[in-house]
Amino acid sequence: MIPYLGEAEAEAAAQAVLSGWVAQGPRVARFEEAFAARVGAREGVAVSSCTTALHLALVACGIGPGDEVVVPSFSFIATANAVRYVGAAPVFADVDVVTGNLTPETVEPVLTARTRAVMLVHQGGMPADVDAMRALCSRHGLRLVEDAACAAGSTYRGKPVGAGAQIAAWSFHPRKLLTTGEGGMITLDDADQARRLKRLREHGMDLSAAARHASTGPVFESYLEVGYNYRMTDIQAAVGLVQLDKLDEMIVRRRELATRYHELLADLPGVSPVRDPEYGRSNFQSFWVLLDSEDFPGGRDDALRRLAAAGVSARRGIMAAHLEPAYRDVEHVPLPVTERLTRDSLILPLFHTLTAAQQEHIVDVLRKPAG
Repeated sequence: MIPYLGEAEAEAAAQAVLSGWVAQGPRVARFEEAFAARVGAREGVAVSSCTTALHLALVACGIGPGDEVVVPSFSFIATANAVRYVGAAPVFADVDVVTGNLTPETVEPVLTARTRAVMLVHQGGMPADVDAMRALCSRHGLRLVEDAACAAGSTYRGKPVGAGAQIAAWSFHPRKLLTTGEGGMITLDDADQARRLKRLREHGMDLSAAARHASTGPVFESYLEVGYNYRMTDIQAAVGLVQLDKLDEMIVRRRELATRYHELLADLPGVSPVRDPEYGRSNFQSFWVLLDSEDFPGGRDDALRRLAAAGVSARRGIMAAHLEPAYRDVEHVPLPVTERLTRDSLILPLFHTLTAAQQEHIVDVLRKPAG
């Protein structure tokens, strides 16, 4: 993944620096408003990363010690980590083999009397079936937190992923389409909850930096609860506003490249590329392929070695948290699809400036016999 950055972002960052306001300020407020509108939410709360967004989302949902939160193991480890940050227990559920996402069929068997929430990841930008999961959570009285780290610009049933979410967390890491270097966002429709989240990201303070700066008299702030330092800077937000204007262009380009990969890989045995589900459209933040060991000799690891030797920077498939040392002590149901996806999939290069010749080279390397 190569970020799609240019002179406009550099100029916006420079203007923020020259303004003298480089910490959280007016550009952050504009970015919050613009991003929330883009994903169909009423409120946006900018933070320092998607991990801190997930943490605050769970705090806002009242999740704490003794509670359980259902999460996919098939996700970056931050998903499960956020649950532990609030003292709750992550409960791993399996995922759908096509989308890599949780489904009601994988979640319901792991629900217990202690379950308080489900964290639904839109994996690699692939939209999850939100309506089905909302219905399940409604039946069981559970909160639904959407981990939309990779999903800016993806759609679900014709609407942006994030529209109507109880609470959703987003990432602006450089591996995402829209980047601010580091940074994240929480989106939701509840104004009161958004105000609380804005306090929590700023040490629990009842007055923002902007409000203190605007005051013409002495300011005596209060700290209403234990909070955190999870703020975004105005420099990051300045870059984010430019990136947001380019998001539609980036999605069109990535979908063109994904279509080209599908064409090039169509006759290659044992290779199943990720595809849109019938209910939505992906931004193709990641383009992964699942390999069948019987029809694709050598398997995933051999393919990665051959690609690296040919100068192609491909990556292993999405990790499985339950296989990492940090989570090996967590009891879980069998996760056969998760383990197959993480063992037999790889992520092919996909970035805005990827050329047709580069794509053909990548696929030609995959066509070569193992050995």
